[in-house]
Amino acid sequence: MKLLTDLFTTDYGLMSIIGIAIMLVGGIASAVIVRRKMNEDPAGTQAQE
Repeated sequence: MKLLTDLFTTDYGLMSIIGIAIMLVGGIASAVIVRRKMNEDPAGTQAQE
């Protein structure tokens, strides 16, 4: 229980939570962007048809 108390009540614990959250959001955002780019048609395919 001391671990959770330290995590949510100390400055270094709160900064750790914020850092982990920022990394998770950045990873998810980059995965979504890469997935959208992979599903796009290549730029030159419509000009060749």
